Amino acid sequence: MRHHTHDVIIIGGGMVGAMLAASFGQRGLQTALVEMQEPAPFSPDDPPDLRVSAISIASQRMLEAVGAWPAVEDMRLCPYRRMLVWDGEGRGETLFDSGDIYEPVLGNIVENRVTQLALLSVVKSLDSVDWLCPHRITALSTDTDRASVTLDNGQVLSAALIVGADGARSQVRDLAGIQVERQPYGQHALVATVSTELPQQDITWQRFVPDGPQAFLPLPGHQASMVWYHNEDNVARLKALPEAAFIAEMQATFPQRLGAITQVIERGSFPLIKSHAASYTGQRLVLVGDAAHTIHPLAGQGVNLGFMDAGELVDQVLHAHRIGRDIGSARVLRAYERARRGYNRIMIGTMDVFHHGFADQKLPVKLLRNAALDVANRVKPLKHFAMRYAMGLAGDLPSLARGQLPDGP
Repeated sequence: MRHHTHDVIIIGGGMVGAMLAASFGQRGLQTALVEMQEPAPFSPDDPPDLRVSAISIASQRMLEAVGAWPAVEDMRLCPYRRMLVWDGEGRGETLFDSGDIYEPVLGNIVENRVTQLALLSVVKSLDSVDWLCPHRITALSTDTDRASVTLDNGQVLSAALIVGADGARSQVRDLAGIQVERQPYGQHALVATVSTELPQQDITWQRFVPDGPQAFLPLPGHQASMVWYHNEDNVARLKALPEAAFIAEMQATFPQRLGAITQVIERGSFPLIKSHAASYTGQRLVLVGDAAHTIHPLAGQGVNLGFMDAGELVDQVLHAHRIGRDIGSARVLRAYERARRGYNRIMIGTMDVFHHGFADQKLPVKLLRNAALDVANRVKPLKHFAMRYAMGLAGDLPSLARGQLPDGP
């Protein structure tokens, strides 16, 4: 049986795990990054992937800080400068414009695989990081001094700290015995990548209708990502429609201002479930991203929350290492959880308010939400704060979110 020693073992080489590995590796921490599946290589001739994220300005700064953003730009992204939110059952609407706060963009729509590949290009260039893929863990153990994992090939890795960045169905969380509270929203998200008659503008659209929110996200050129939150039966029906019938239903349901849909490139769906781990930490173990929490995707904040988790953990671990403190100690990990848990809980609760508030069709609730949208549109300081908050530019930010890689050992 082969044993290897590292400072940190990260389970999960998706966007958040790769961000951590790039950050730790660039500051000299011996890091192992374990991932089950190598992402497919990028080709500019390929159509956009179904899975995209709205990368906030704070997340962009983090990608810049570790040197991954140029690779994103070399592949594919779509900046957006405006976001229009309106109630399909009333007159209330709010237009957010980055120019109002003297920022060039609100964010960028980027395929998840593009972001992951850009980060992994950094990770694979670092001698301090071992990229172990395709592998999964079969066992995990921790004690007061070290933590270890066993891989599916029998290899045993040990480290001062294990990070679970392995998603909503986290094996690390389960093996550590950390409970998680899950609550289905009773809706599924139908997602489709489409070609459009009109070139997509620099704007994202979001409309609230009785069946569930609808979103239209711009992609490069004459392409876009459509999202419709609906009940499970209707989503299944829409997914099964022939292309022409699917397009006809989307054209009849989505706003005409978006222009004609000429082709459906890909479509899929997933259930909406919120979750929050009972603890983000265990003995020499910590959870980040979807392994710790999942939220309603309405505002597109899932990966941005995960990146902010990563940024906070990087700050805490590198500070502890710099002053000679045990990076896997309960003191270090509790500091990370204190910094992130309350913020994440607020975001989960905020998405709950949006979900339930716009699903309620009672007249007083309709009037209230229309008034709220109008107030948000007219009261400039409130509107500007909301934009900066969504862009990740408000509050006490981790070093990476300010565009700085913290000092290492």
